[in-house]
Amino acid sequence: MKLQLPLLSVAAAVVLALTVTGCGGSAQAGDQPGSTANGQPEVKVLRYQGSANNVGLAELAQDLGYLGDIKLDWVGNTISGPQDIQSAATNQTDFGGAFAGAVVKLEEAGAPVTAVVNYYGEDQKTFNGFYVKADSPIKAPRDLIGKKIAVNTLGAHSEAVINTYLTKNGLSQDEIKQVQLVVVPPNDTEEALRRGQVDVASLGGVLQDHAIAAGGLRSLFNDYELFGTFAGGQIVLRNDFIAKNPTTARIFTTAVAKAIKWETETPRDEVIARFKKIIDARGRNESTANLQYWKSPGVPDNGVIKDEDFSRWATWLKTAGIVKGDLTPSKYYTNKFNDFANGASSNSTPSTASKGS
Repeated sequence: MKLQLPLLSVAAAVVLALTVTGCGGSAQAGDQPGSTANGQPEVKVLRYQGSANNVGLAELAQDLGYLGDIKLDWVGNTISGPQDIQSAATNQTDFGGAFAGAVVKLEEAGAPVTAVVNYYGEDQKTFNGFYVKADSPIKAPRDLIGKKIAVNTLGAHSEAVINTYLTKNGLSQDEIKQVQLVVVPPNDTEEALRRGQVDVASLGGVLQDHAIAAGGLRSLFNDYELFGTFAGGQIVLRNDFIAKNPTTARIFTTAVAKAIKWETETPRDEVIARFKKIIDARGRNESTANLQYWKSPGVPDNGVIKDEDFSRWATWLKTAGIVKGDLTPSKYYTNKFNDFANGASSNSTPSTASKGS
């Protein structure tokens, strides 16, 4: 059996990332020439981490045929965006996705990666909510002082949203530090809340809808209420991978964007049926029960990245010490490989990417 990749610290990720960059990228990419004819991908196997009981956009893109000759090689599952992009940075995988703030943190630490497409987001149907038990005494932001909130990982989406919510409601940073964040795997979060192990639970997607359907919970706030529709995180590629495999990078990035478009435009029942088929076919001993709660991809604009996808978190990034001085969003991403952004033909070959374009 393939095992989940080990969690690496950001510092370790950066050191390893810089090392592997000097060694020429992934084994697959390093064995291939850096150019191609007739729009064919340079490297045709991409390693990645999945998510149990879920279908990622790249997996959907492969099933829909958008990846063409490119195949995905599943190396395990992850429950953490920061860990997922660290694995990409350190050449354990070829791509990974995480919250925008985690992408900034990794790049600011020196990891040679670039965000190429938004892959998750929030809208009126799909958002990340923070829930308490129905009889909880927690009613207002200040009630969270001294309480425990379950999140899937530290330094990512939920932490940034919580900090923003509390800051907007007048809490000082000293008071915010008294709100304890507890890391709980997403599939265990609802149970941890119901057992009283935590006071508040961060829930999103089908896990959120399942918890609501079971009853006994009350919404405290959610990120859609704070920001409206927005993109939450990006998929990153290593810079050396991009340089050696520009056609593969374009095919992959645009395929993910096409998968977002397909989810947006396809009737909900058809999307769920497709997800179920994919999960059943891959044989990982997973459940498809929660798929009934799927509502929307939540990703605006076919994954095209904008400056505000990063600048939205500027206050939190500065408060956390991740960014010194003014934030420069264009440092962290490129839209060059997303054909929905540049209007290029799906058969065109992109030039080497430059960030912020």
